[in-house]
Amino acid sequence: MSTFAFVAKTVRQNFLFKLYKHYILDSVLIVKRAGFKELIRQRGLKFFYAICAYYLVRDTLLYVVLPYFVARGLF
Repeated sequence: MSTFAFVAKTVRQNFLFKLYKHYILDSVLIVKRAGFKELIRQRGLKFFYAICAYYLVRDTLLYVVLPYFVARGLF
């Protein structure tokens, strides 16, 4: 593995860990303590839209695109 690839992988892992540690865990704690409405008040509607977009893309791929390709390959 080249040095650049190792450094890039380490930076990416550190970024994701920091994101998880400071943003996602904090959001979970807000929901547990004060509820979803408080999370939206503190994080804003962009956070809500990001969550909706994530689940929309995930479910579309999982329940529409994947079965389409499986059926297309079988018939």
